[in-house]
Amino acid sequence: MLTYVYDIKLMFGARKKLLLFLVIFAQVAQSDINDYIYPFSNPSYSNYGTLGLLQMPSARMHEEGTLGFSWSNNDPYLRGSLIAYPFSWFEASYQYTDVNNALYSNVESFSGNQTYKDKSFDAKFRILKESELLPQVAIGFRDIAGSGIFSAEYIVASKFYKNIDFTFGMGWGGISETKTKNPFTYISDSFKTRTLNKDTMGGELSPGKYFSGPAGLFGGVELFLPNFHGLRLKIEYDGTDYSEEGFRPGYGNYELAFKPQRPSSSKVNFGVVYPISNSIQLRAGYTKGNTFNFGFSIALGFKDKDPVIKKNDPYTSIQNAAAFKQVSKGNTNFIYRTALTVLNEKRLYLQAATLKDNSLSVAYSQDKHSSYIRASGRVARALNETMPDEVKEFKLTTINASMGMHEIVIDRESFNRHIDDKFYQLAQRNIQLNSATFIKEEFDFKPESKLPMHYWKISPSVRSQIGGPDGFYFGDLRLALHSELILRPDFTIVSNGSIGIYNTFDGLKLASDSVLPHVRTEIVNYLKESEKYNIGTLQFNWFNNFSDDIYSKISGGILESMFGGIGGELLYRPFSKNYAVGGELWHVQQRDYDQMFSFRDYKTLTGHITFYLTEPKSQVLFLLKGGRFLAKDSGIKIDISRRFQSGMRAGVFFARTDISEFEFGEGSFDKGFYFWLPIESFFSNYSRGHAGFGLRPVTRDGAAVLNHSHNLYSVTEAAHQINLTRDWSDIYD
Repeated sequence: MLTYVYDIKLMFGARKKLLLFLVIFAQVAQSDINDYIYPFSNPSYSNYGTLGLLQMPSARMHEEGTLGFSWSNNDPYLRGSLIAYPFSWFEASYQYTDVNNALYSNVESFSGNQTYKDKSFDAKFRILKESELLPQVAIGFRDIAGSGIFSAEYIVASKFYKNIDFTFGMGWGGISETKTKNPFTYISDSFKTRTLNKDTMGGELSPGKYFSGPAGLFGGVELFLPNFHGLRLKIEYDGTDYSEEGFRPGYGNYELAFKPQRPSSSKVNFGVVYPISNSIQLRAGYTKGNTFNFGFSIALGFKDKDPVIKKNDPYTSIQNAAAFKQVSKGNTNFIYRTALTVLNEKRLYLQAATLKDNSLSVAYSQDKHSSYIRASGRVARALNETMPDEVKEFKLTTINASMGMHEIVIDRESFNRHIDDKFYQLAQRNIQLNSATFIKEEFDFKPESKLPMHYWKISPSVRSQIGGPDGFYFGDLRLALHSELILRPDFTIVSNGSIGIYNTFDGLKLASDSVLPHVRTEIVNYLKESEKYNIGTLQFNWFNNFSDDIYSKISGGILESMFGGIGGELLYRPFSKNYAVGGELWHVQQRDYDQMFSFRDYKTLTGHITFYLTEPKSQVLFLLKGGRFLAKDSGIKIDISRRFQSGMRAGVFFARTDISEFEFGEGSFDKGFYFWLPIESFFSNYSRGHAGFGLRPVTRDGAAVLNHSHNLYSVTEAAHQINLTRDWSDIYD
């Protein structure tokens, strides 16, 4: 009973302190936020890698399509966080924390004196959007699928009043210092005890602990200072129970801690945030009454087009267009030659053409525009400038890998009427989108292709190994050659190889402990034995377009860094529907560690049936893959991603197969996240191509998928009406 009374006193003492600070800082700024300039007012990150105060979370969210990175040094933790906002109501983050008061393991021969590295996922969901009277409310989870040493849940509300952002919340687990009675116990007694899932290989959800056990209160303010370049102050009442966080007695891994965490001497934390721009923020603070911390964050929005650098690559009118129009008048051959000349000069490569009944049909390929509507619009503008007036209609077929993607039928008079004002909404009423099959023999004009053609580029390349027991980071800087040889329009050979310049792989020594065939966990051997030079890919591809909606690919050779073989894909992708179905089958053999032309003994047959479903409005792609994986395990993989108008795609995946948690090993099941950024976002000119980043907390052999080049779903992106109609605004770009 005495303990209970003491807890009540603490609770009321905490409330008085919080109220005192809120009153003091509410009096500091009497001015209305609209009367001053508060630049760079994007929300700021906490030391835990999510939007918040210093240690505590807030209900704030970035705009959907934002990617963020946050780094903080708050003894004993160094934390790096990758944060994504697939929707304006959802914040997802991956936390990588260096725990400086604990060892990676208690076996010196395994990890030496390396400190513990923790990987975890956090999530926050907005459940109420801020209004004039109501606050923004969010519910969140820390360490939702990790080791559990930072496990916490919370419900938090944030409300702006003038130039102050108030935050108040209740937390569980690691955010329960005040030990308030858990309100969920009125619903069920199961919330009284926080149950941890100890019989696990890690990386699993533990629903038995969510919002259970004692609760705690927290809160604070973020004060925006007028005319100080966006500088803001933060003060919070810290709800963290530091006896519940990290490595602690009775948890089972406390023996790894070589020194205790510094105890808190004050529950009031304070700090400052200084934004350099809308994207970059610096921060510093004083937490626990005894710990100075600092960090920085970067957040870039990729929701809209041209998110980083605005484009300076407009359509340019064709010189001597009137002369072209005059010369080609009444001469079909000159019409074809004119179209060939003016389109090729704009990197829009005419493959075939036919003029019939005042309608000019053109089949073309292109390697510049990620927006297929923009590409077709520029074809139409070039033809509109140079074709004689008797041509009333353009039928433009986009082809890729000698396969028809789609046909766009443009009424010339309607298209020309809206060029100056760029009223694409009116022009598109007289534009048709159709599926297409490309049969070159059906066209009258078939210019000879200069085959074989060879494209290549040399660029720097980096291979990385992050977070293993041998060390935090091992890297390899290389010079890579990327090549594509086109022998026929439907037959190509793609390859890439690299030469090592510098690496830090000497410290890598961890051997695979997997009980499954080592299809991925021999990564250390592959990295070290290919450090001088290697061949990443040497793959031939033969494509075929059976009908408007059916596509095929047969491939063989060195398919990826660890496997070579032969196989193929078949894809059914109805043009006007929002789904597709694909099948693939591969016979592969494991490559030798030097990644050259020799192979190991392991062989397997792997294949999957994949169902794709796209939600047109949000551009969310749901992928369900089922079949046999590289380690001969069978199961399903689910991948959910969203594409934004900029071309950026962010997604998460997880897979379950017929192997046990013990057979899979650390992590229990395969999971991870990825994002692809359009290269053109960082340049002023349009260009195709993406730079990607993907991460899975632990590399294991279960649920491993073959990574072959030029998969059919990507190759046929232009064969889906959904991917075209989203870009109608580009028709006059």
